[in-house]
Amino acid sequence: MRASSVLSQMALCRRSLVGRGSLSLRPTTGGAPCRYCHQSRSFSDRRSGPLAIYRRMVSEGKLQQDMYQEKVASELEDLLGRLEQYEKEMEGYHEKLVIWEKNRESERRKLLLEEAEIKQQDGVWIENKKRSGFLNKLISRRRSADVEPGVGKMVSYLNREKKLDTVVGQRPVAPLAPKGIYLYGNVGSGKTMLMDMFYGATEGIVKHRRRFHFHEAMLEIHEHMHDIWKNQAEEKSLQSSAFSWIAGLSFDTKVKEWLVGEEKYKKEVQTKHILPAVADKFLIDRRADKSGASILCFDEIQTVDVFAIVALSGIMSRLLSTGTVLVATSNRAPEDLNQDGMQRDIFLEFLSTLEENCQKFFVGSKTDYRRLIPTNNVDQIHYFWPSNSNTRREYELMWHEITAKTGGYITSTTISVMFGRSLEVPESCNGVARFDFEYLCGRPVGAADYIAIARNYHTVFISEIPVMSMKIRDKLTAAAEAGASNWRH
Repeated sequence: MRASSVLSQMALCRRSLVGRGSLSLRPTTGGAPCRYCHQSRSFSDRRSGPLAIYRRMVSEGKLQQDMYQEKVASELEDLLGRLEQYEKEMEGYHEKLVIWEKNRESERRKLLLEEAEIKQQDGVWIENKKRSGFLNKLISRRRSADVEPGVGKMVSYLNREKKLDTVVGQRPVAPLAPKGIYLYGNVGSGKTMLMDMFYGATEGIVKHRRRFHFHEAMLEIHEHMHDIWKNQAEEKSLQSSAFSWIAGLSFDTKVKEWLVGEEKYKKEVQTKHILPAVADKFLIDRRADKSGASILCFDEIQTVDVFAIVALSGIMSRLLSTGTVLVATSNRAPEDLNQDGMQRDIFLEFLSTLEENCQKFFVGSKTDYRRLIPTNNVDQIHYFWPSNSNTRREYELMWHEITAKTGGYITSTTISVMFGRSLEVPESCNGVARFDFEYLCGRPVGAADYIAIARNYHTVFISEIPVMSMKIRDKLTAAAEAGASNWRH
């Protein structure tokens, strides 16, 4: 048997790929606008915070009233109110921090130049200075060794930092961040829906805001790690742009090389633990300045393997310690995330950080609201089954109706995927795409490809979905990954 179906962007439910037929999906991902919120505004004159949106949708019959959901919506509303003041406090803090960092860097370079001047005058590296005899060679070796002993860079770096603390003063103290919210409960209980309501309402209130699903976050972590390692490999010489300020100085080549070495050591210290370095790149909106608060909405926190535990621990600890507010969802309570006991010590550190910075709320609805899509509302019909001439005709009519509304032409195209890859889309038209199941899940594609599709298309049609069984295990895995990566909204 074959079937057809459609998932609209306004659907509040999530469905699995089941049956044999076709479906249309309209996902919302990453920085896309929240489907529950329609305009940017400050909190003080906002009409649609999470609680207001939730109550409105209940009154309109789009949601069933649920005491767990309403409680969480109220808590998210309170957090949103605290975020407006926190944003102002963080903007003031970052203004002070920029001045402090600028002064500190200026003084640091002065100290470096003073040290370089001493080394220049000392003549340790003057190439044309002639030494003869065993004693002079011994002295030369000893003086060179004094310049670069085994721990010389570390000692010099620490001494320099201590002097800078005295000259410039200590780093400004950041304001205390409001506690975030960790939602857990059964599948289909509304956790993601509530988080998305909150995320949409933060637009115009918080500058730096990201919304990730677990798979998307893991891929971006890998990408940032690759970029950091690549940049470190490129910054190996005096010609590197990172050291351009040194190139024009009137010092001997060896003195300049010493300065480059000191600068490289500073960078190595800053990126010695790569996950905090990745975290620093994780949330900053490239279109805005770095000032202000940051909010991370993380859908479906899970610890599927050792890397996930280590990565989540390192990045979350860094973000939370620097003032990021976390709103997260999971099927499990924080203490139950690592039932296999992998990397126990690291996980316990992560758990402690999470519980210190977040309030946890159980969304205890026993109803799986994903399964309550009304069949009498054409806007909520997403699956056409069983496959016959009538359902196939309805599916094709919906495809042509939606593409006609875009006002474009149906054509094949190629979209960019992470890590320099690309994916060919057989049929697309202004934000709408169509695939058959075999093309989407039967080839060597993965989460990065599905994320790229979700970022480029608001509506996706999928046809020829087979009956799910263990005989097509690999395709089932791909279908599950596609669902987890993209169709969670």
